[in-house]
Amino acid sequence: MADSKLTQPPEPPIDDIIQAEKAFNASLLETNPALDKQLNRKFDLHILPWLFGIWLFSFIDRSNIGNARLAGLPESLSITTGTLFNVALLVFYIPYILVDVPSNLLLKKLKAGIYLPSLITAWGLVCTCIGFTKSFAGLVACRVLLGLFEGGILGGVIMYLAMFYPRNQVLYRSGLFYCAAPLSGAFGGLLASALGGITVGGYERWPWIFFIEGAMTVVFGVVCFFFMPDTPALAKFLTDEEKEWALRRMKIDASGSTSLDVDEERFDWGWMRMALRAPQMWFCAAIWFFLLVPLYSYSLFLPSIISGMGYRSTTAQLFTVPPNMAGFFTVIIAAHFSDKMKKRGVFIVGGVIVGIAGYVMLLVSDRNGVKYAGTFLIAIGVFQASPMLMGWVANNLAPHYVRAVGVGIVISLANCSAFIGTFIYLARDAPKYVLGHSISLGALVITLILTCAQIAYLSWENKKRDCGDRDARLVEDNSHRLGHRHPRFRYTL
Repeated sequence: MADSKLTQPPEPPIDDIIQAEKAFNASLLETNPALDKQLNRKFDLHILPWLFGIWLFSFIDRSNIGNARLAGLPESLSITTGTLFNVALLVFYIPYILVDVPSNLLLKKLKAGIYLPSLITAWGLVCTCIGFTKSFAGLVACRVLLGLFEGGILGGVIMYLAMFYPRNQVLYRSGLFYCAAPLSGAFGGLLASALGGITVGGYERWPWIFFIEGAMTVVFGVVCFFFMPDTPALAKFLTDEEKEWALRRMKIDASGSTSLDVDEERFDWGWMRMALRAPQMWFCAAIWFFLLVPLYSYSLFLPSIISGMGYRSTTAQLFTVPPNMAGFFTVIIAAHFSDKMKKRGVFIVGGVIVGIAGYVMLLVSDRNGVKYAGTFLIAIGVFQASPMLMGWVANNLAPHYVRAVGVGIVISLANCSAFIGTFIYLARDAPKYVLGHSISLGALVITLILTCAQIAYLSWENKKRDCGDRDARLVEDNSHRLGHRHPRFRYTL
């Protein structure tokens, strides 16, 4: 009887599994450059303009309070002394931080082409309502709602791009939409200098900044409903052949991390555990945290910093335009060469060093010309580093739901830096703002150290995979769910 019992076949030797894996790898070497170019052209035309507009209005509507400060908001709401204005800045980031992970998980379930435009329209309405505010409590309430609706945007846009573009093409597109951040500083400064002089219907100066800019956001959000596709498979502007190749190339780009199309993937808690155990996620969270201290404080307080050089109101608003334009062009150029070289960390290192030089100029010089030049270096260095980090974390986490959780956690933790950034430029420290400049400088030094450490770790892990030291994972019970731990997956440095 014992001989008649069914026995389980022996596990195939690991060498056979590795050979089978190599054969499968060879099957994924299929390329179609002509169709790739055709797809990218269509995605660039039908997706990027909307993402650019989303981020432009996002940054305008969260930072226009800095322009309103010079147009009389503190005086109207009786918050000229103490830290009440800084509190109004801070409360925005509480819901902004809390909603990121759940928002990323909802993105695909609620359809990105509907969910993202809904957020834009909602925060545009809130921004418009800020103009009607008559008290500090009303301002705080509006800022909380603004953070609630804007909180899912950055992670949502990163996840959205990752559904359409291979990893080595995401960073350039991230740069093309993120360059709207410095452009918003330039555009917002110009707009505020004009709107801040309107006195109509009992509303004088600063309310009109929120009325007009909020209304523009609402109109843009409504238009987005009609043009943003949910996924490549549902993109009406693609032919059947293009849809098939769009899904095929994303599967090839996954490098073994998943065998499913993005529409077929389903969330489970195992993906969350994988994200939480990824060292590269924690590295990126720490790097981005310290980078955002100067980035947020610069975006919010640049008008005040320039005002501290002796310029007032409209002149100070206009003087914010050139540094932000320098940041705008640097983001595009750096993103282009980053994708070309398939490197992220080296650009962050270079940008941080330039930003450090800018803060040193603000701290040690008494000449306005030198200080103003320092604001250019900060914009050039800091703004381009942020989309690098967005691309870095998205490139090195896979598949979709691991990326969704990881990106959400990174953005949530990184944005905790707002609790620092919004309180380091205080009215009592004007006009030199030594405390703010010093903390921003220190944050960039820490950013530099952590970035070098992340590059070293990722290089070490890639070498381990090149030598076959991670091939044993292919015989694990969950070898079909290895994600970015797959031996074939290589981290972007």
